[in-house]
Amino acid sequence: MFKKLIDDLKLIKRGLKLISDFEPYLLFFNMSRALFNAFLPFINIYISGLILNELASGRDVKTLTILVLLIAVLNFLTSITIHGLNQYIEYRYESCNRKYYMTMSEKILSMDYQDIENHEIHMKKQRIDEDGSNMMWRFGYHIFEGMITNLLKIIFAVAITYKVFISFSDASYNGFLAFVNSYAFSVIMVIVIIGNVIFAMSTTSQNIKKSYNLRKGFMKFNRFTNYYYHQYAGTYQAGKDIRIYNQKNFLTKETETYIDEITPTVNALVKNDVFYGNLGSAASVFISGIVYVFVGLKSLLGIFQVGNILQYVGSINEFIGAFSGFMSQLTALRANNLALGAYFEFMDLPNKSHQGTLLVEKRDDNEYEIEFKKVSFKYPGTDNYVLKNLNLKFKIGQKLAVVGMNGSGKTTMIKLLCRLYDPTEGEITLNGFNIKNYDYDEYMSIFSVVFQDFKLFSFSLGQNIAASVEYDKEKVNKYLDEAGFTERFDKMGKGLETALYKNFEEDGVEISGGEAQKIALARALYKDAPFIVLDEPTAALDPIAEFEIYSKFNEIVEDKTAIYISHRLSSCRFCDDIAVFHEGELIQRGSHDTLIADERGKYHELWNAQAQYYQENAEN
Repeated sequence: MFKKLIDDLKLIKRGLKLISDFEPYLLFFNMSRALFNAFLPFINIYISGLILNELASGRDVKTLTILVLLIAVLNFLTSITIHGLNQYIEYRYESCNRKYYMTMSEKILSMDYQDIENHEIHMKKQRIDEDGSNMMWRFGYHIFEGMITNLLKIIFAVAITYKVFISFSDASYNGFLAFVNSYAFSVIMVIVIIGNVIFAMSTTSQNIKKSYNLRKGFMKFNRFTNYYYHQYAGTYQAGKDIRIYNQKNFLTKETETYIDEITPTVNALVKNDVFYGNLGSAASVFISGIVYVFVGLKSLLGIFQVGNILQYVGSINEFIGAFSGFMSQLTALRANNLALGAYFEFMDLPNKSHQGTLLVEKRDDNEYEIEFKKVSFKYPGTDNYVLKNLNLKFKIGQKLAVVGMNGSGKTTMIKLLCRLYDPTEGEITLNGFNIKNYDYDEYMSIFSVVFQDFKLFSFSLGQNIAASVEYDKEKVNKYLDEAGFTERFDKMGKGLETALYKNFEEDGVEISGGEAQKIALARALYKDAPFIVLDEPTAALDPIAEFEIYSKFNEIVEDKTAIYISHRLSSCRFCDDIAVFHEGELIQRGSHDTLIADERGKYHELWNAQAQYYQENAEN
């Protein structure tokens, strides 16, 4: 139990430090607000008591005037200060949230790609998202500030009320009044007040814990609504399918099903809140009555004036509420550590891939030689090899086609080439050195890859091509023309500044799948890397269109080493060298004429199986 408390405190400390790193003065301003919020109720409690005492005794106009002005000025200054702090802190909260999301994004961008594809890590990230969208709430910052406010209220209340427990009348009393004028009565009252506080704290703690456990039942419903109503239905791209397939009714029915599932949890949550809320209210009414009786009896003995009754009753009630609130918030803060712990667990995930230091030699002749040496690979968490004993050397300036059926290991081979994964067995070398020994960014600089699931951004056309805010306009225009995008480009009113899609710009343009592919090809050319890889980016096109794009691209790349991947053999037959993959193995390699001549080979089998989808004569 003690160790758990220490771990919680360390986690809270780490969270506060992170917020201080984001906004160095935020903690100071939060503590200042806590001080003023704690001080505000005691201004009225204390000075109002002085005013009542003055009205009940001397009634000095000057004294009353000063007290009234003092309470008005202090209320005004404290309120205006709190308002100013609220505005400033709210602004800083937003700044903190932006920096928080930046660090989250940087973490994701810097993670090993294999972790990005890992389901368990994906669920860790999703859990963080479900814990709330506001950093300050996720980190329990509001709870922490509330604890400080209540702690200060306790100090102020004790400073005002301690006299009521140690002050006694000099007169002699008998019976019950003698008991009231004794230490025993004060001790009993202290015990009753603390007992009530402990009871309220216990019920609140149980309420928080039960509510937290019950709210876990909303996770599945929240995931459903978050995806379908925020990520799916909220996008204009989904609008066509929603209307054509009447998905509105489907989503409504599914939502009703989920609502039916969580209804018992909602009812349990309401009953829980009502039960513990009633207990808390009963405890509050009881202790308030006891306090009034205690202070009233002390006043009856003539120990203090009528104005002190207001001071003591008000302060004791503030003490009870503050102490109960402090303990409840402490419980809430510890419960909130579950969300905080999930965040730091995600942020602390290490990168497992070896980080090399070798620099890639910059060569004008593009003489970079890559070789797979006895490479085998299976994805993390699986027992099946996707690639087995692959030996493959990419010759400098070569145009290599990699063909095979879906699932034969073609794309996996490219993932290994680009160090998105490391081989399970064997090694890949660049100019004789294991690619793990190279600085990753340096190594990636020699590749331009267009994957079949490539993505374009809702930025300007020029920025999409350059993958950068700044770009060389002449260079962008050149590669758009070479990729065959000129005709569409001429119709874009803003030229290279034309925004793609309408996510952020009203005058953004919608582009077709084929146009997007041409932009992706232009982006690969713009990088001007010595290795260019096309991993079936044109799979959605018909065989003839794909063949035309690949052939045109082959003319553009000139002396670069190019790798063309396709499950359509006809698209890559222009290549002098063709590698045939099947069930994770390289089973054939050679020119089209050589491979087609082997009637017992896989290439011949696939070629004839696909022949029904295209026709070609001897001239072609």
